[in-house]
Amino acid sequence: MIARILGEGQYDVPDSALDELETLDVAVQAASDGGDQADFTRALTALLDRVRALGTPAADDYIGASDLVLPGADFTLAQAADLFTEEGLIHG
Repeated sequence: MIARILGEGQYDVPDSALDELETLDVAVQAASDGGDQADFTRALTALLDRVRALGTPAADDYIGASDLVLPGADFTLAQAADLFTEEGLIHG
């Protein structure tokens, strides 16, 4: 699957990582619901770090859809709120 981190780029992440990423997404959603920017930043950073660790950067000439679109590490609670659904950032 292709995961896009806004402002950074795309990563080719194994489909087998989806459950782990969804678990991290739950933590991001909980931090967002709690309204604490520091908790949100920590949770989002953990999710993005894992995408980077598990994935490989997509080729520069890759043109295609992203399966996951994640906010950049500098996103605030207010900015990220528009990206959230009832399922969090990762819909699966």
